[in-house]
Amino acid sequence: MFPESAWPVPFFLDPGNLSVDAVVTFCVSIMVAITINAEAQAFVSNFFGDMRPGAKDRLHFNAFLHLDILGTICYLVGGFGWARNLDIDGSKFEHPRLYLVISRVAGPVANLLLASIVGSVVMIFNKVDFDPRVFLMLLGVNVTTAVYNLIPIPPLAMGHLVLELIPQMDERTRKLALLVGPFLVLALAFLERIGHLSIFSSYFDPIIKAIYRYLATG
Repeated sequence: MFPESAWPVPFFLDPGNLSVDAVVTFCVSIMVAITINAEAQAFVSNFFGDMRPGAKDRLHFNAFLHLDILGTICYLVGGFGWARNLDIDGSKFEHPRLYLVISRVAGPVANLLLASIVGSVVMIFNKVDFDPRVFLMLLGVNVTTAVYNLIPIPPLAMGHLVLELIPQMDERTRKLALLVGPFLVLALAFLERIGHLSIFSSYFDPIIKAIYRYLATG
């Protein structure tokens, strides 16, 4: 049976209808999602040659060190967000552009893999008639994080892909895009939420709901 009444997907904090369990579960799910996303990027970049022994931004699984202020606000406003930008040195890769893109894409792929595992837990809980609400939130947040990484604006994965595919982009322009991108995504999320516009949701929400339904019901 599909859990229609568990949580809205994507999930948004509604100031007029807040509950302690929803807020706590959502915040924990955010920390898990950004940790998995960032650590997957770190693992793949290490695998391809960008080794950083003792680096503070990777392979520690400390969610608080991965929190990004704007990315966290975006989660609270728009239901999606991002982790603190992981420093990846493409010059250490044998194939810099390709491996850098794969390293960035590893983040949302890891979110989908975790969502798949959580979906299996949800199905087991449903079989034994145990309430899987906490896991449904974790499932929804990870799927939402993965799908919204398709937005072609950095710091989201597709945004990094666009930067890498633009030929002959100078370093100054790249740094400007990385600086302005998070503010632009957050501003668009605010406009969509407050202005009731369909900037992202009309494209991404049907994909999110389809994946969520599939993983939650098998």
